[in-house]
Amino acid sequence: MARKSKRRSSSRAAETGAGSRSNRDRAIASLMSLLAEHPFEQIGLSQIASDAKLSLAELRAEFASTLSILAAHIKETDRALLASIDADMAEESPRERLFDVLMRRLEILEPHKEAVRSLMRSVSCNPGLALALNGLAVRSQQWMLTAADIGASGPKGMLRAQGLALLFANVLRTWADDDDDGHAKTLAALDRELARGQRFAGMLDELCKLPERARAMTQRSRRTGRRGRERAAA
Repeated sequence: MARKSKRRSSSRAAETGAGSRSNRDRAIASLMSLLAEHPFEQIGLSQIASDAKLSLAELRAEFASTLSILAAHIKETDRALLASIDADMAEESPRERLFDVLMRRLEILEPHKEAVRSLMRSVSCNPGLALALNGLAVRSQQWMLTAADIGASGPKGMLRAQGLALLFANVLRTWADDDDDGHAKTLAALDRELARGQRFAGMLDELCKLPERARAMTQRSRRTGRRGRERAAA
């Protein structure tokens, strides 16, 4: 009963602010509101349009699918986080900077916790959705790495972003069930996952050095062989 009351209240608020928000914002807000009550796979475009007080033509002008609306929500979350970066964190270690960035992201997601819980349940039984969301998450985490001033370009950056996407997904599972005001469990989970990620980053750095080492060994071998041939000829 309480959830339904909250839903009606949020709908009235959406109607009140509809005139001041763009069609894009209204569609995103409606999807997240509907996600709090329904599985992702049961939410149709017509339902989103109706909830957002938009015609199907207006909704189509902004989005191609329900997944594209979700992608827009992720993009807006990225934008809000990037706008809130604390310049004072520049003096901290990369791990501390990333910790701050990811905690800020969780704070931004807090009003949508029920929607995130619902989405996680859908992902657990829908491999196609999980694959699509992973692609969105990796792109998003490239921005999170950049915000923490950690390299996110090239093959190495993509591997870092993929690792961070998996790391953040693990933290989200703890956060989704952590209703304590201080989020002690979430803080501990994030710290633990970042420690694992740091070890992974060290292994990644070593793996990336292997081709350079192999090239150096090949060059030394060639130089040794050439000098040997020169001595034999002399």
